[in-house]
Amino acid sequence: MKHAFLDEYSGLRSPIHQLDPRAKLVGFAALIVVCVTTPPNLYAAFAVYLGLELALLWLSRLPLRHVARRMLIVLPFILVVAAFLPFFSRGGGSYNLGPVRVSGHGLLVLWNVAAKSTVSVLAVILLSSTTPFPDLLRGMERLRVPRLLVALLSFTYRYIFVLVDEMQRMRRARDSRAWRGKWLWQSKVVGHMVAALFLRSYERGERVYAAMLARGYGGGMHTLYLYEPGIMEVGFASLVMLVPLAARIIL
Repeated sequence: MKHAFLDEYSGLRSPIHQLDPRAKLVGFAALIVVCVTTPPNLYAAFAVYLGLELALLWLSRLPLRHVARRMLIVLPFILVVAAFLPFFSRGGGSYNLGPVRVSGHGLLVLWNVAAKSTVSVLAVILLSSTTPFPDLLRGMERLRVPRLLVALLSFTYRYIFVLVDEMQRMRRARDSRAWRGKWLWQSKVVGHMVAALFLRSYERGERVYAAMLARGYGGGMHTLYLYEPGIMEVGFASLVMLVPLAARIIL
């Protein structure tokens, strides 16, 4: 199994990669909050948000193919739902698109969802792709994020590969028995696989937790934190927080 899933390009050398994770967490979180609270008719403000993220993307030296692939994984789920809004929303006039009539308010809601989801998802991709996940979790601890939440994220990231590997072995065993899944009554096999995977995951979690308690686990991760805040971190956080806020107020 490949263990570089979220932070595949976190080992690159760029000004964004070298920043303290706390600065990136605070900055990108502030950018997302400002973005989602922006009225949808402030088009220039959304252009500023996206332009700032594109500038950070250029500085981070992340491959465009990697970013586009991550965007294409998430955005279709949002846009498929949002695409139906112009046909159900009322008000704001209406427009004829061939044989279809859509409402102006629905188009505005569609733009609102599409713009905010694009900016927010790109911010999360920049954060996760420029920061090793263990350092990101340690930065969350330094910011006083609840320890239980940090532990859950840590275990999820650490063992999701084990569960995926388990699922792949179950699929190979199923396919080796000439299962094709062409008939409805064969769907119960999938149900049995899901149930077996849940039980195995639960039992594995119990064994891992017992082993950690036997080694003195007290709810926290004891790891080295090699980052120290400096002028670069202050400048980055100020830039990512104040530029969107100024665009939100002025534009």
